[in-house]
Amino acid sequence: MTAVENETSESRTPMSQEHKEALAAGRDQSRAVKRYLEALDANRPRRGRKKTKESIQKQLDGIEAKLTNADPLTRLNLLQERMDLQAELNSTGETVDISDLEEEFVKVARSYGDRKKISYAVWREVGVDSAVLKRAGITRGA
Repeated sequence: MTAVENETSESRTPMSQEHKEALAAGRDQSRAVKRYLEALDANRPRRGRKKTKESIQKQLDGIEAKLTNADPLTRLNLLQERMDLQAELNSTGETVDISDLEEEFVKVARSYGDRKKISYAVWREVGVDSAVLKRAGITRGA
């Protein structure tokens, strides 16, 4: 170790327990906010016509008919499309319960937002419902 490195490492004071706890709390808040926002994004309604099980099955039937005479490259693409449609068919009608994530979000959103200076408008822009923000204590004026 050089004299400069030795001097630098000796001049640092260890973190206090309070500081460590504050860092841990910040990480916990970030995780709760991130999980909730990811769940919102994953379950956001998509634009366009909604696909029904029947319409997906019709597409699958069309793919099966095309596969018999398809060249290798077309076959590759059709097989991938079939796999994607089957996954979509298996997931249709599933409702995702994000209430636990929402509750965790409500507990930490205000202090997280205050610490990071996140405005009401930005929370709304990322898709957080106004009722959820109200429960978290975040208002338009905040």
